[in-house]
Amino acid sequence: MSTQKPLILHNAQCSRRNDIPRLALSEFRTRILAGTTAGMRMAALFGEGPGGGRPVILHVLLADDQAGSLEWLATEVEGGYPSLTPDCAQAHWFERELAEQWAIKPEGHPWLKPLRFHRAYRDKPDVWGRKGEKPPEPSVANFFGMEGREAHEVAVGPVHAGIIEPGHFRFQCHGEQVFHLEISLGYQHRGVERALIGGPGRRTLFLMETAAGDTTIGHATAYCQAAEALSGCRVPARAQVLRAIALELERLANHTGDLGALAGDVGYLPTASYCGRIRGDFLNMTALLCGSRFGRGWIRPGGISFNVDADRVRQLEERLIQARRDVTSAVTLLWDTSSVRARFENAGVLPAALCQQLGLVGVAARASGIERDVRREFPFGLYRFAQIPVSTYPTGNVYARAYVRWLEIQRSLTFIQEQLRTIPAGSVETRPGPFKPDAAVVSMTEGWRGEICHVAITDSQGRIACYKIVDPSFHNWMGLAMALRDQQISDFPLCNKSFNLSYCGHDL
Repeated sequence: MSTQKPLILHNAQCSRRNDIPRLALSEFRTRILAGTTAGMRMAALFGEGPGGGRPVILHVLLADDQAGSLEWLATEVEGGYPSLTPDCAQAHWFERELAEQWAIKPEGHPWLKPLRFHRAYRDKPDVWGRKGEKPPEPSVANFFGMEGREAHEVAVGPVHAGIIEPGHFRFQCHGEQVFHLEISLGYQHRGVERALIGGPGRRTLFLMETAAGDTTIGHATAYCQAAEALSGCRVPARAQVLRAIALELERLANHTGDLGALAGDVGYLPTASYCGRIRGDFLNMTALLCGSRFGRGWIRPGGISFNVDADRVRQLEERLIQARRDVTSAVTLLWDTSSVRARFENAGVLPAALCQQLGLVGVAARASGIERDVRREFPFGLYRFAQIPVSTYPTGNVYARAYVRWLEIQRSLTFIQEQLRTIPAGSVETRPGPFKPDAAVVSMTEGWRGEICHVAITDSQGRIACYKIVDPSFHNWMGLAMALRDQQISDFPLCNKSFNLSYCGHDL
């Protein structure tokens, strides 16, 4: 047995690349399974290397929520390795991604199929025998099958009505009862992670802001924290406060919009109409502070690009008071209407034990009673000094996912109002230097959907050699599939909206 210790890091803490222990494959596997069995969870599992048939370095990040620390381990793989998924369900999605990106096969994976259907390496087929530039089309053979005279399939997508992003949902049903939901994504794979290699450059921050368009602040903050750690840059206190306000405004806008959409899915139009307008009010508050409703161009390495004067602070305080009144009135209608509660309470139950097994994060986990929040377990920026209580609900159904959003709306409003009253004076930006060579960092933020994890490794010139982004949706799509089991197929739109996961955040 090797005596090498894992690299233990805290959020946004820079370390030397050579400090990441390179273990034998058998020990790598043993330590992962021991860690997850003991209560740790897999924050990231990804590959690094030239690919094309040459050895790939596998990296894993195990998050210890109780200790607030991350363990980083690595090993080298060529061709294949024993799959982790049969013993650690959290690895399921990650191993499919590794098979597609790096042509290394997780032997014994129970459900190995392409994750994003993007092009394979030109000089070596991937694990499904695909080779060449053209991405293959998904086929029926890629999907789970169920036999029986009374079983039938319902296929939805990938083209949907309106402006919904592309995703394919295949239901295995008996009558109206769903036995299994299979989710197939990747129709708009953009190659964001590959485009980051060799950076930072002019496009780097733009790519981060658009990793998931409704989470501009969350992803930009995660990247900036990584860049600041790699360059040894300290962010001014005023900028840290404004960053936290920006992140909570993003949470307010999206949670409010989701509650309105959930009301619309059960035909309750008063809340649906009001929340659609109030969501716009929160977006306009972000525009008041930086000129962009989504916060584009505001968060920058070293701080923020737009300061906020006293007049804007006063306007924001006034708008928040009115928005609190409006959103309270609109959302209270949901809880006071028995027909709405009945629909919410009887749909999409996800037990806490299953959430733990799958490694779910964010609202989906907290709505099953799991206290999991980066702002508390891995505090960053202002959250190291000013905490927001973790909002949970025990039932794990649509009602719980809606009610957790409502709790977070109230607490985010209170947090912003408190910070505006005590916002420090001073500058809002420090010029960062070049990235340290041969360095590594993990940066995490609590986006409005949940944990956002960015991992950066630099080369000997201080350029990005490897960059991994894990959006909360990557962890949570399988949770949606499990929530639909033994449900009525008519409950799918409601359950889907209660998770409200990102397609583009998954299809990086």
